[in-house]
Amino acid sequence: MEFRHLNAFLAVAEELHFGRAAKRLQMAQPPLSQQIRQLERELGVALFERNTRSVRLTSAGESFLAPVRTVLDDVDLATRAAKAAGRGEFGRVTVGFAGASSHESLPLLTRAVRAAHPGLELVMRGQTYANVALDRVADGSLDLGFVRLPVTQPGVRARVIDEEELICALPSDHRLADYDRIPIGELASESFVSFPANAGSTVREATVKACTEGGFTPKVVQEAPDSYTILALVAAGVGVTLTLTSCQHIQQTGLVYRRLAGKAMRLQAALAWRADNPSAALRTVLAVAKEALPTPSGD
Repeated sequence: MEFRHLNAFLAVAEELHFGRAAKRLQMAQPPLSQQIRQLERELGVALFERNTRSVRLTSAGESFLAPVRTVLDDVDLATRAAKAAGRGEFGRVTVGFAGASSHESLPLLTRAVRAAHPGLELVMRGQTYANVALDRVADGSLDLGFVRLPVTQPGVRARVIDEEELICALPSDHRLADYDRIPIGELASESFVSFPANAGSTVREATVKACTEGGFTPKVVQEAPDSYTILALVAAGVGVTLTLTSCQHIQQTGLVYRRLAGKAMRLQAALAWRADNPSAALRTVLAVAKEALPTPSGD
């Protein structure tokens, strides 16, 4: 039994006329009659009562009609779903990001994708630090990652979506809180709160780099897995931290932000994906991201 036999049966059952059914199927009447006979032989029952004046369904044909409609409807649905998925209208894209630094960009992307392609599912993987996200994009366990430049993994492409500045967060009663800009050397004797070492945090790496260029190694007395916790600890007086301008939306009693003196250290935020990822859904998300998260002018 083939789908052409089921389509032939349905056309004759709905038209109750072989000539009209053949015209509907854009075929000659003799091949249509042959397909119906083949189907009846395979089933071992007569599906139609025929005479020179009329065609009507037998009881077996009436019982066969509803299941055939269901089968053909399901096949049509499956065909349309497969074609839609091939166009990137349906599917799943896994996205890695790290909390506070994606506070603005992540909702812009998810809302835009949901509005334009409701059949697409974004599977979010939180607390995925930038370097970890790059590695997971590179090994294929993530489709898309919020990362920071540089991107050095072979086969991984990236597009800049924002530029952030490294700034200082400190307790509001700190001796440096009245400064408009804080010289990095003034932090040499301070206790620091930061992301865990070797966890893939580019902020931790930037902190060490900035302090080293300032002539000292930061004394990290407390580590925490996300910016919200780090800044809560700073507000509580545990220490100071270097964070990014994208985290300034976190406002807590006892917490202030100050820019660093001298040349600003800037980090470029980007979206990263494997160039050879075959996912049509990913390509659709990347197209939406170009509109929702455009590359800043000059980057």
